[in-house]
Amino acid sequence: MGRNLFRRIEVAFPILDRELKARVVDEGLKPYLADNHDAWELASDGSYHRLAPKGRAHALAAQQELLHRLADATARGR
Repeated sequence: MGRNLFRRIEVAFPILDRELKARVVDEGLKPYLADNHDAWELASDGSYHRLAPKGRAHALAAQQELLHRLADATARGR
């Protein structure tokens, strides 16, 4: 799949509200850093290797985790 590296626009801005910042980290950053199912790691030689759970760790897919959280929040009426 080709990537749009030359016509894309990236936007960054500070999140000043502490509660919202915590939510962004909890829902946006942590699941993707913990993903060991659908993630790839870039090696020093430029090649990519698919990550796999190590030892007795359970597989964690960030997208699935976020979908479960959304379903739970919807069920609670949030």
